[in-house]
Amino acid sequence: MIIRLSELMGKNIVNIYDGVRLGIVQDCDLTFESDSGQLREMILPKRLGFGSLWGERGGLIIPWQNIHKIGQEVIIVDMGQSQPKNRRSIF
Repeated sequence: MIIRLSELMGKNIVNIYDGVRLGIVQDCDLTFESDSGQLREMILPKRLGFGSLWGERGGLIIPWQNIHKIGQEVIIVDMGQSQPKNRRSIF
């Protein structure tokens, strides 16, 4: 399957496991095999919030094998269970 990079731009990346939106392609870095030019992985930047202004940077690495489907608007990936959201208790 041949896909142009311009065709990937703007697509939402969604985890098939729980339906969580992980990011969009224009926010991520792509790594390629130097010999073949094949996409190796997508690296999504860590979501930055107000509290992480001075925090460490990192990201979510999505190997090409974890990409299940590239649709017109979304890319479906299988990253297993996403990180649990921080929930505050009122008690």
